[in-house]
Amino acid sequence: MALPLSRLPFELLRELRHYRWAAVGLFALVSFAVLAVGFIYPYQYRSEVVIFVDDSNIIRPLMEGSAEMTGISDQTSSARELLYSRRVLERLLESERIFNENISQMSTERLEGLYSRLRRNIGVSAQGESYFTIRYQDTDPRQVYLIAQRLGQLFLAETNRRKREESRSAYEFIDKQVKSYEQQISNTEQKLKEFLSRNVEGTEQEANSRMARIRSDIDGAELELEEVQAQKRSLEEQLEQVSSGEGVSSSSNAAAGPLAERISRMEERLDELRLRYEDSYPDVASLERQIRELKERQSSGQPAGPENDSSNLMFNPFYQELKTELSRVTAREESLRTRISALQRRLAEQKNRMETIQENKAERSELTRDLEVNREIFNDLLKRRERARVSMHLDVEGQGMSFQVHEQARYPLNPSGLQFETFASVGWLLGLMAPFGLLVGILQIDPRVRTTEQMRDALDIPLLGSIPRVRTPYERRREKRGYVLMVVCVAAVGGAYGAVVFLRMTGVLG
Repeated sequence: MALPLSRLPFELLRELRHYRWAAVGLFALVSFAVLAVGFIYPYQYRSEVVIFVDDSNIIRPLMEGSAEMTGISDQTSSARELLYSRRVLERLLESERIFNENISQMSTERLEGLYSRLRRNIGVSAQGESYFTIRYQDTDPRQVYLIAQRLGQLFLAETNRRKREESRSAYEFIDKQVKSYEQQISNTEQKLKEFLSRNVEGTEQEANSRMARIRSDIDGAELELEEVQAQKRSLEEQLEQVSSGEGVSSSSNAAAGPLAERISRMEERLDELRLRYEDSYPDVASLERQIRELKERQSSGQPAGPENDSSNLMFNPFYQELKTELSRVTAREESLRTRISALQRRLAEQKNRMETIQENKAERSELTRDLEVNREIFNDLLKRRERARVSMHLDVEGQGMSFQVHEQARYPLNPSGLQFETFASVGWLLGLMAPFGLLVGILQIDPRVRTTEQMRDALDIPLLGSIPRVRTPYERRREKRGYVLMVVCVAAVGGAYGAVVFLRMTGVLG
């Protein structure tokens, strides 16, 4: 039956008077038990090394953009992983000054146990932006000091070694990539050279230019062919007129009229050719020669008598001249036709060549693109290789980011964490609290009825009254003597407790 909280202090004092000797014994037992724990508690000693991260030396601004400074993004995490590595722990166990055992003679279980204990006791924590602490804690202060000192040395040595290896590995990797791309560029250039030697059609622009020139030549030849055909038709008409006697007169003007007309047409044709060709062009030179001959013939011609008989046409100079000119024009017509056919064949060949160029264009573009991309990457890798070379030399010479010992490890004179003074301070307090706490717990779970409130609440019946406890004078005298004796016992326990604490603090009790 739960006891009301308002009656708890009164019932607690009554129970304490009733169980006063048990309370004194529990006080002494708890106090000395806590003090005994303080004697046997394994006190932890701690020693630490403060590392300074130096990444602001004069080399950094000078080499900005030319070399990559080897850095650690998270120094605390990197340092912890480094110190937890088996390589560092093995070198730590090899130190004869710290460990007297030979690790080669240790069993696997013993060795793994040592590794686990070392990892458990090693701690790394950041201190600001440029400092972090490497600490070690254990029960042996000498070993703690030596291990913390050795951990700082191993961290610096291992960090420098890793930085050098990282720089060298980066340089060797980039150098291998440079040689690989150099070989790829050489192979691509050889393929492109072989491709160009197999395909001599030229480029698409060259083929289009040649086709344009051929088309222009064809147009010019066809135009000239039309002019020659018109000239041929005119000569044939004149021959028909001469043969029928219509165009023959006895005077010299009858022969001179058609001749002047021919000279005029040939001069017009000469002017047209000079607009497109130079004077050394064969057609221009031939036409100039013909015009000169006709002009000479016109200037030296004599009038002839009438010729009415067709048998005398063979002896007519004008008729013979027309026949000669017609033969020449006919030959010119055939020459132009042959030329046009040849130009058309060349145009067809150029079209076939253009198709071949279009078919090879994709392969050539791919080879050219591969060559340009590989050259671009190759040039970039060359720059990176030189930066990696400089970075490697910086790390070898200890420049760039470096770690320095800001504070050396110190020998721990006092344990860290809970100490004997802590146990001595709380021992007597726990001893005093133990009887009260135990009695409070008993009162809360005790089913007996101790107060009238409990009976009234439980039975729900009217309570007429209660009979108080009556003590005789003898009982009161005996109880008083018991209180005095209890105070003496408590004082004795307190004195013994204080004496033990004093002896332990002065070093008499180890």
